[in-house]
Amino acid sequence: MADEPMRIQKYLAQAGACSRREAERLVAEGKVTVNGRQAEIGQPVTPGKDVVKVGRKVIGGLVRTTVLMMNKPRGYLCTNLDEFGGQTVFELVPPPFNTQRMFCVGRLDKDSEGLLLITNDGALANKVMHPSGGITKRYEVTLNRAYDPALTPKLLKGAKHEDEFLRFAKVIQDPSVPERIEIHLNQGRKREIRRLLEIFGFHVKVLRRFQIGGLVLRKMPPGDCRQLSQKEIATIFEGA
Repeated sequence: MADEPMRIQKYLAQAGACSRREAERLVAEGKVTVNGRQAEIGQPVTPGKDVVKVGRKVIGGLVRTTVLMMNKPRGYLCTNLDEFGGQTVFELVPPPFNTQRMFCVGRLDKDSEGLLLITNDGALANKVMHPSGGITKRYEVTLNRAYDPALTPKLLKGAKHEDEFLRFAKVIQDPSVPERIEIHLNQGRKREIRRLLEIFGFHVKVLRRFQIGGLVLRKMPPGDCRQLSQKEIATIFEGA
């Protein structure tokens, strides 16, 4: 029995052939056919019925959505391959998932740590990362000196840096550790926390993400990685 139709780009991505962006490029270059005819971007494909090829290779067997949860250690890059030979988080992904084509849902820079999601589902990743999804990310940040709460309104208002507007959704100071604050983000610009705090004269010593939506990082040693259940995936979107 055939499944429901889907766009050619989504079909190729969910079959693990390539990313959606790569799929668009392959289709535009005329390298994809459906039932022997050259495919068009956005063309509907019915799994189990239509024969899809990239070049001479038949693409079939949709990959089931997988979401992994990792406690990313410092020193690892959120990339599938580093051209300079650096360590990547995918070296920590256990079997059988290490043979699948997966990618990070948003990124933590090399010196940051904590909760990282890895998946093969582009639609889910986009929903988590895009501000319109309403998913709040929470971080524990240790600064090089004591934080002044009088700065909070400025961080919430935000500031422009290198043609990007950076802002925090919420800032909470740890009453027991003056140098430690909790930061909430509703958007995910590159190195946003470090860049905005540097504008106001702070250097981030430790940056750890501990929550994405309703999913909280608990009792996972650095480098540990496991699959999320459907119930746990649903908690990501709770309250969004």
